[in-house]
Amino acid sequence: MANLKEIRSRIASVSSTMQITSAMKMVSAAKLKKAQDAITAMRPYSDTLTELLQNLSGSIEDASGSIYATERPLKTVLLVAITSNRGLCGGFNSNIIKEVVSQRDNNYAGKQVDVFTIGKKGNDILSKEFSVTENRGDIFDELTFANVATVADQLMELYDTGTYDRIDLVYNRFKNAATQLVTTEQFLPIVPVSGVTTSSSDYIYEPAQEEIVSTLIPKALKTQLFKALRDSFASEHGARMTAMHKATDNATELRDQLKLTYNKARQAAITNEILEIVGGAEALNG
Repeated sequence: MANLKEIRSRIASVSSTMQITSAMKMVSAAKLKKAQDAITAMRPYSDTLTELLQNLSGSIEDASGSIYATERPLKTVLLVAITSNRGLCGGFNSNIIKEVVSQRDNNYAGKQVDVFTIGKKGNDILSKEFSVTENRGDIFDELTFANVATVADQLMELYDTGTYDRIDLVYNRFKNAATQLVTTEQFLPIVPVSGVTTSSSDYIYEPAQEEIVSTLIPKALKTQLFKALRDSFASEHGARMTAMHKATDNATELRDQLKLTYNKARQAAITNEILEIVGGAEALNG
C-alpha cells in the first residue's frame, strides 16, 4: 500500500505542475497577441526609415552626424545581448548566449569584446565570462520608445567617444509563435547599402541637408533598437507559450502513465488480497 500512496502523491504533483504550465501558456498566449501586433505594426515604419537612412549614406559624410557612419580600425567591440528577465521559455535565452560566445570566438577573435546586457537571464550567465558594462533589464518593465531612447543614447555616446569601434545587437527576431531567429545586427557604425546608385540630387533638403541627416540618424538608431527589443519581447512570449504547451503535453502524458501504473498496482493488490482470503478459507476447510 505504501507503493500506491507514493504513486498517488506523484499523480497529485504532476497534476499540479500541469495546471501551472497550462496557466502560464494561456498568459503568454494573451501577451503574445499584443506583442505580435506591436512588432507587426512597427516593422514597415522601421524598415522604411532604415532604408531611407542607408540610401542617404552617400550624403552622410558631409553631415554633422557623420561620426555614426565612420568606420574605424576594429579594436573594441560591444555586443548588446537582448534576453529576458524570466526563464521557462525553452532555448530563447541560451541561444542568445551561445551566439554571443560564437561572435567573440569567431568573428571578433583577438579583439576586446564587452557585453551590454538587456535582460536578467543574459546578465546572470554572461557576467561570469565577459566584462558586462551594464545591465538594463528594467527596460522590459515598461517597454516604451522613450525608455529605449535612453539606452540608444548610451550606446551612441559609447561609440561617439571612441570607447568602442563597433556595436552589434544580438537578439531573437520574431517569425511566429514557434520560431525565433537568432539575429546579429550591426548597430554602429551605420551600414550603407552596397551598390546603391541613389545620389544626393535625388533628394531636396529643407531646411538643410546637415540638419536633416543629423536629426535622422539618432532617430533611426533609436527606432532600430526599439524594433529589436519589440522583436525580442514578442519572441520571448512565443517561446514561453510553446515551451509551456510542450510541458503541459508531457505532464499530461506522464499523469496518464502514472494513473495506469496506479490502477495496475491497485488491481494487483486487490488480487493478492482475494488470493489470501481464498487460501485462508481453504486452509480452514482442510
